[in-house]
Amino acid sequence: MQLSRKTLLALTIAASTSAPLAMANQAESQGFVEDSHLKFLTRNMYWHHDYHTYHGDDVDRREWGQGFRLDYTSGYTQGTVGFGVDASAYGIIKLDGGQGHSGRAGVLVPEGDGTAATASSAGANVKMRISNTELKYGNNLRPYNPVFAASDLRLVPGTVTGLWLTSNELEGVSLEAAHLTAAKDFNSTNSDDDFFAAYAGVGTDTADFVGGNFSITDQLSASLYGSEYADIWRQYYGNLNYSYPLSDSQSLNFDFNIYQTDDEGKKLAGEIDTTAYSLAAAYTIGAHTFKVTYQEIDGDQPFDYLGLGPGTFHDSIYLANSSQLVDFNGPNEKSYGAFYNLDFASYGVPGLTFGVRYIKGTDIDGSDVGNGAYSYYATADGEEHWERDVDIKYVVQSGPAKNLSTRVRWATHRISGGDDSWDGDADQVRVILEYPYDIF
Repeated sequence: MQLSRKTLLALTIAASTSAPLAMANQAESQGFVEDSHLKFLTRNMYWHHDYHTYHGDDVDRREWGQGFRLDYTSGYTQGTVGFGVDASAYGIIKLDGGQGHSGRAGVLVPEGDGTAATASSAGANVKMRISNTELKYGNNLRPYNPVFAASDLRLVPGTVTGLWLTSNELEGVSLEAAHLTAAKDFNSTNSDDDFFAAYAGVGTDTADFVGGNFSITDQLSASLYGSEYADIWRQYYGNLNYSYPLSDSQSLNFDFNIYQTDDEGKKLAGEIDTTAYSLAAAYTIGAHTFKVTYQEIDGDQPFDYLGLGPGTFHDSIYLANSSQLVDFNGPNEKSYGAFYNLDFASYGVPGLTFGVRYIKGTDIDGSDVGNGAYSYYATADGEEHWERDVDIKYVVQSGPAKNLSTRVRWATHRISGGDDSWDGDADQVRVILEYPYDIF
């Protein structure tokens, strides 16, 4: 699938002219100022990552920072075609992250001497809406889907530059497409970076995607997406999700995800032919959810996905066993997971949630990985590894501190086989305090 500018233009025209009866959104516009919103978010994050034996070195990384985000979203001018703007300002204050301890975490903005800096940045988009179809252009876009998901898991989010179209003309169908030309990572102030294949470490200045989500019935939904990272890969994604209610307090859920990735153009990451898929089955009874997962990588290269800068990883991996520290995405890898989640609202503590999971990966085989960007997997031969994650979060439900959240995430990863050339033993703790405030 060639995701060219012509493809995006065709989708824009089709979406804008379809379903003339669905004019509700733009027809209900109250105006540029009247529908505008200003929101403020403050986020404090402490990140301690002990790599133990990462590439043969003991690496202990600790970063602590305070992030600020101010988001202005205008309404749309009235009429058949509405126009508006979005603008954001971002700030990061370094609280801890001196020389010898900063880096790799991606929380703070790195300096050239190995230290981290206090920094700020800003971005804006112009936007146009017809009916239920919206087109944005600017350097502050935040797409989030299975093939291109800019993460918001650090002090400030990653953002990208380009054109982004979303359309909801038909009930139960949401479509989107984008042509993107530059990126700003969550630990950067430069909005002109490349897009990266995160595990390959190679970049491109052009990324495109197209796809959508479809509600087939009240219980069954599907997603289809395709993307192209110029001269690196073309990637295709499919999902089926089915929920079956057993009673008012019990339900089953089944979730299937699959990716196909093939090299493209100049093959900057080398040859790629990888199919990755996962299946998750969850049982919920009252406040408790139990889930088991299976994931498999069919291919001699790992499953790779988006980075917005060298050495960072974003969220364009919807596979069931992608975890806090590792993704269980090595060449030919199989992995199995068990999850448990508890919502304490049923026990008189609304806002408190707890989760734990354990995942084991086996049969990693990089013997045929080739000489491309993934050649560091060549020594992997049957290694096994596991990860254990614990996550607890509390959100204040009322009073002056309403919506203030505190979250602690603790992860442990261990590998057997004595090979740390592609991964290694590590422990990580994240503590996140977040407070959102709607100014108007």
